[in-house]
Amino acid sequence: MTKNKTEVLKMSGGNTGKNMINSIPAYHYRPSKGWINDPNGLVWFKGYYHIFYQHAPHFETPWHESMHWGHARTKDFVHFEELSPALYPDRDYDKDGCWSGTAVVRDGVLYLFYACVCGETQAVGTAYSSDGIHFEKYEGNPVIAAFPPDGSPDFRDPAVCFADGRYRCVMASGNREKHTAVLLLYESEDLLNWRYCGVMREWQNARFAECPSFVKSGDRYLLAASVCREDGHSFSLAVGSFENGRFLVESEGEVDKGPDRYAGQIFSDENGRALLISWVPGWNYAGYAARDIGCMSVPAEITFDDGKLRAFPVDEVSRFMKNEDPALERTESGFRIKRAGREDVVYTGEIKSLHCLRDEYILEVFVNGGEEVYTALL
Repeated sequence: MTKNKTEVLKMSGGNTGKNMINSIPAYHYRPSKGWINDPNGLVWFKGYYHIFYQHAPHFETPWHESMHWGHARTKDFVHFEELSPALYPDRDYDKDGCWSGTAVVRDGVLYLFYACVCGETQAVGTAYSSDGIHFEKYEGNPVIAAFPPDGSPDFRDPAVCFADGRYRCVMASGNREKHTAVLLLYESEDLLNWRYCGVMREWQNARFAECPSFVKSGDRYLLAASVCREDGHSFSLAVGSFENGRFLVESEGEVDKGPDRYAGQIFSDENGRALLISWVPGWNYAGYAARDIGCMSVPAEITFDDGKLRAFPVDEVSRFMKNEDPALERTESGFRIKRAGREDVVYTGEIKSLHCLRDEYILEVFVNGGEEVYTALL
């Protein structure tokens, strides 16, 4: 769960654009009404891709009501069916919000793991469903009640997967004394009883991490997190091995360096693809558009070849791909994304190939087969 508006404004950068159009994206999902942010619980279940997300269903800006889990599903990442919210903040332990988390399927049942917030307490709750639409919260919630000594009150966004013979839960936190962002590892045999194993990964000169993902991809693992550093935000995506409860980095990159993407989540689909979907935030346009313009990015497949991580749109949206756009200006040293009322996005570097997706006010640019990605609201 993205923690507060000030931090995201710093991450988003730039000034608001008064001539922002009130258009509706064709294939970037957003709900019919209400606020949307971090993607949650991305999963393939019973013939559909399910996309859950942080949602304020009755307001176009956050913090007027406790966060819900919005819900949509799709078969092709182009046509989406919006469903009723999957999780409501209706228990004492989550009355202040059902914050971000992930999903996992076990024995034909879909489990959602989320950060449940009550006052200053951030814990982990779970809910389950046999049909992927109607969810029941576990009566023994919270399944992880408090942060360990290696963490801090910033303790949230459970990332659950099956790895190395058992279920793992990666929690995002920080160590205030050491000025480090940390990912904390738990393990379980049944998804309900969890043991703390220690620090899985950490970043120096940072305050905390949030929105992690941990998935197996081929013979390697992918680990991603949004890191709140002391001088700003970054989205860390790493490939490596997982041994003795520790993630060993083989290669790491930021992937999307554009100004308008945050809180990406990775999941494995039914074909074994590692797919990344991120939040395209609309903070800076509050008051300039008729409603919240935040949305989900298109899904990008994460690959690792020739020592390089790449993120490139899935085949399902390839028909929308172009090599040029009026807002994308080639320069002698690279390219420029022209934006109204905000600073242009400038790229300098070698370009072997350049692809883009333009969906109304959203532009996603993929450099050299996805070695670098730039997402911008125009």
